[in-house]
Amino acid sequence: MKVIAILLIVLGALGIFMGAMMFGDIGIACIVGALSALLSGIGFLIASKKSGGK
Repeated sequence: MKVIAILLIVLGALGIFMGAMMFGDIGIACIVGALSALLSGIGFLIASKKSGGK
């Protein structure tokens, strides 16, 4: 579960960086998708710590 969380956080950070370089609506859509991946990764990481997983 931690591996998925770390991958989602990295993907979200890269997506925000890439979305900042895009123009118009597609940049906004990329940033929104990246933020959802980032928040999901943080949620998975918190859930993993609370459940005592590896």
